[in-house]
Amino acid sequence: MGFSLSRVRTETCPLFQSVVWMPLASPATPARNRRARLASQPHLAWLFALQGANQNLSAFFLRKAGTSYPAMNPDAHTSDLFPDFSPVPQMVFVNERVSFQTEGNQRVILVHGVVHSHYSREDRTAETYALVSLYESGYADQNDLARLFGYSTRTLRRFQERLHSRGLNALVRPEGRPADGSLPKPSPRDRTILRLKAQGISNRGIAGRLGLSEMMIRKILRRLGWQPAPEATLPLLPQADAPAKPVTISDSSADQISLPAPLPPPPQRQEPGVKPAAQSFDQNPLDRSMDRLWAALGLLDDALPLFAPAQNLPRAGVLLAIPALVASGLLSAAEKIYGSLHPSFYGLRTTLVAYVLLALLRIPRPEALKEYSPGELGRIVGLDRMPEVKILRRKLSQLAARKGSHALGQEIAQQRIREHGHVFGFLYVDGHVRAYHGKHTIPKAYVTRVRLAAPATTDYWVNDKRGDPLFVVTAEANAALTRMLPTVLGEVRKLLGPKRRATVVFDRGGWSPKLFRELLALDFDLLTYRKGRTRRIAEARFTQHKAKLDGRRVRYLLHEQPVRFLKGKLRLRQITRLTEGGHQTPIVTSRWDLRAIVLAYRMFERWRQENFFKYVREEYLIDALADYEIEPDDANRSVPNPARKAIEKELRRMRVQLAKLRANYAAITLEARPRRLPRTAAKKAKEKLRTEIAQAKARLEKLQAQHHALPRRVPVAEAQKGQAVVKLSTERKHLTNVLKMVAYHIESDLLELIRPHYKRVEEEGRTFIQAALQDAADLEPIEDQLRITLAPLSSPHRSRVLETLCQALNQTHTRFPGTQLEIHYAIAACPARPKSGQVSEVPCQEF
Repeated sequence: MGFSLSRVRTETCPLFQSVVWMPLASPATPARNRRARLASQPHLAWLFALQGANQNLSAFFLRKAGTSYPAMNPDAHTSDLFPDFSPVPQMVFVNERVSFQTEGNQRVILVHGVVHSHYSREDRTAETYALVSLYESGYADQNDLARLFGYSTRTLRRFQERLHSRGLNALVRPEGRPADGSLPKPSPRDRTILRLKAQGISNRGIAGRLGLSEMMIRKILRRLGWQPAPEATLPLLPQADAPAKPVTISDSSADQISLPAPLPPPPQRQEPGVKPAAQSFDQNPLDRSMDRLWAALGLLDDALPLFAPAQNLPRAGVLLAIPALVASGLLSAAEKIYGSLHPSFYGLRTTLVAYVLLALLRIPRPEALKEYSPGELGRIVGLDRMPEVKILRRKLSQLAARKGSHALGQEIAQQRIREHGHVFGFLYVDGHVRAYHGKHTIPKAYVTRVRLAAPATTDYWVNDKRGDPLFVVTAEANAALTRMLPTVLGEVRKLLGPKRRATVVFDRGGWSPKLFRELLALDFDLLTYRKGRTRRIAEARFTQHKAKLDGRRVRYLLHEQPVRFLKGKLRLRQITRLTEGGHQTPIVTSRWDLRAIVLAYRMFERWRQENFFKYVREEYLIDALADYEIEPDDANRSVPNPARKAIEKELRRMRVQLAKLRANYAAITLEARPRRLPRTAAKKAKEKLRTEIAQAKARLEKLQAQHHALPRRVPVAEAQKGQAVVKLSTERKHLTNVLKMVAYHIESDLLELIRPHYKRVEEEGRTFIQAALQDAADLEPIEDQLRITLAPLSSPHRSRVLETLCQALNQTHTRFPGTQLEIHYAIAACPARPKSGQVSEVPCQEF
């Protein structure tokens, strides 16, 4: 540390009881004398060999003090095996962390039982430096240190100011205040703190970087008179692309610790609108320790993907999704909305790419990551390992805390409309109920799968005419479709623009002629099933209609006619289909320009949305909870009065009881006329029944009065009788829904690419895409290309379809996100069929 320390006796082990430690760094001890002392004590070589250190480079050396160790000196006396233990000096505790011992002229300070410093009590420089270090590291308070070491707090603060302003030498010989009364100039450490603060780094981040406490950083900034600049002039985080400047921490004029500045990145080919790749501080793609260090220091926002050559890497076929992922606009939209996460190795881009690819690999929840090799998964995205469960959870929580999932979903929906606008002429709207089985009390909804009303949350999805999702909205308190349609269509209008007209397709849950009139006023057309009983149409009036729609031949028996609602104010078109079993299904629409068979086909294709719900529920687990957080719900929201429901139940029971009594009275009366019962018995029975009927009627009238006195609806806080009014948190769940929706879009886009080349695309298309994404592949980074060679699939015709898919993806010239590597896909050649008498080493598998 730049000053001399005397010998300090060690009490930690009997073996070292007669050994003293002396610093080699002391200026008073020449290097020649240190080497001579070590050479004169060959029995110490075992200790340095055990430590794995070089004798000439060790920070301390051992000096024998009067006794030899039998293991190194065969002439030692037997008594030396049992050294005489001297009494342990009394321990003085400063607080629960810091303590010190004093023996004679020597003193040792310990922090959590570990030696922090040791010095001679006559060495004031060493003691003052140790006290300042304890305070600035946050281990002890100035008042406690001053009280137990015999100083005043003012003196300790003076030592601290001298150390910061003029280094360690100022503690040896204090200098007076300048004659002009000016304050000392900021020390190098003060300048470092000011520079880091100007970069927008928090006090906690600066403290962790410099090894000080957060309180110490606040006091230094207050002493320096630092004031925050206007928000518009300071970035939140340092630029990740710019190399960091050296950070120098000066404790004295002699000792400095400098963090070297990284080399500037090599020039890279850039394209308009493409953000240049960040810089990596590692050379080995399988060891990213330097990047992790820079991220821990707050100098790296996201790790640059580095790919290592790999042979037969499992699940590397998921990289087929990268072109569609880039085209989806997810990464650009997320950067626009979220900006950047805190400096970290797994930044925003890495988190989103990893989550979507994991969803495509059927790892839809972070908890499932523990079942897979993090190294293999990490190599797929250009990292040494995939983020583990708690890391991915924390990243999702950070994104959810910024409340940007709704805006992210809207940006992705707009990008989807720009690229596939022709499929949004018809929009399917329906609700999906997510059942809840937790301990909190939340509103109930009817779960169709189990045919039971249970605690649940309802999400309303909007899908295009192919069944692909556009966006999702979570209903407040499981609101019905009739209440949510105006809200949902308001979001649709923002996406489509003010002039484009679309047809909304929904089921009977949205039946409401008043709502239909509102939808027409909003420039939307409607197509839905007619609810309620209708007059049956004669089968002779149905005509057969044929057409080829979406590549399929369709044939229906249809009848159409105009119908009116709201006392003739609303005129719509009704199309009725007759099935082979004689069932008639009426459809109501406001479209008069399309053929009846087209409208009937679009109505019956609503099952595409139901199939979507079933698929993502099983494959992507959209019903699973994203977290266990809850949010306060609207306590003034009105709900049906539970007290009124209880009385209604009792009323039904009393009406049934009264009906039974009256039926018994009538039966006794009828049986008494033909004299089947004695007159006296019949009279007594009738008297008893009259009394019971009168009591039942009185009870019924009383319940009816109570029922009319109670309000129909009450605030939910009153209904729950003191229980907390809560709902499940929506932000993180909505974010995961958006990411899984992007994954489903990627599957759909890949499906469209293979549709002309795969005959059974309707039956096995998505199964084929799953097999391709799970396929193994070879990775070969070459200059500015990333070559991905996939293994052949289970049969030659499937491998040929995969090869066609690779050729189509190569035409996109996609670069891997965060790099300048253009991805090139290929499929390994299938070995030629062997001739007769020859055996192929790796034959192709055919079915």
